[in-house]
Amino acid sequence: MKRIWFLTVLLIVILAGCGNNKENGTSQETDLHKSDYLYTVVDDRGVEIAFEQVPETVVSLQPSNTEILYELGVGDKVIGVTEYDKWPEEVQHVEKVSDITTVNVERVVELNPDVIFAYITGGEEQLEQLESIGLKVFVIKPANSIDDVYGDIQQIAQVMGVEEKGNELVEKIKEQFAVIKEKTASIEQKKKVYFEIAPAPDIWSIGSGTFQQELIEAAGVENIYADQQGWFSVSEEDIINRNPEAIITTVNFSDDPTGEIKSRKGWESVLAVLNNEVYVLNPDILDRPGPRIAEATEIIARAIYPELFED
Repeated sequence: MKRIWFLTVLLIVILAGCGNNKENGTSQETDLHKSDYLYTVVDDRGVEIAFEQVPETVVSLQPSNTEILYELGVGDKVIGVTEYDKWPEEVQHVEKVSDITTVNVERVVELNPDVIFAYITGGEEQLEQLESIGLKVFVIKPANSIDDVYGDIQQIAQVMGVEEKGNELVEKIKEQFAVIKEKTASIEQKKKVYFEIAPAPDIWSIGSGTFQQELIEAAGVENIYADQQGWFSVSEEDIINRNPEAIITTVNFSDDPTGEIKSRKGWESVLAVLNNEVYVLNPDILDRPGPRIAEATEIIARAIYPELFED
């Protein structure tokens, strides 16, 4: 059941990512018009959402957006989240109104939030229901790049009336990336890495056109599937033929993810297995396009090049 759920959510992310329209850190359509009584912000559908006042209550239907809200200092306004919101710790006490793929519409209506931060794929009918009764639904498409994440932060900051904090958060993340770049600048030969996001027998990996690919590059490693696009299924034979020097997995619903990979038939000749360079890393950080993307990059770099981070 966990595999079925994972692949369902993964498909939602893939389809949503195909139409992302953010460039240079903001949505192409995003604009902010303010007066003493009214301001509007355009979401990723191109819909202009008008606010008579800064929202005081918020429902977030995407964990990455929830993390952004808390980092912007408005987490105390969040009154509804998904079952998979785990960070920061205080969010675990917020009411759960969604399992990512479906939304408890009746409960959200009862909560009557000032704004709902949602995603566009996989739940359009439910979002339309919420909008039909007058609730404000602000849609943010899943990020395909680091710049998209910056754009998400700036959009959410605009909606919440904390634009300056949004800009400060973006600059903070950029500074974190700069520190990592200094650490990895001395790498002469990048290690070839395979990144697994769904295990055998239905193996999935990532390629170019994803924010994870940019995190991998920022960590100073080479993705063996950089020649592919998006999120995709891959055969064991092809992985073995590409012979990665290290393997990263964010699969965390099996008892022993690294052991499972090492024990796969035919994989004993893969350099990563031979050299015991198979790492399971936190999916809540690596797979979420939120304010911890620089931390995710450092986690990757520390796993692959631990010597660079020795005191």
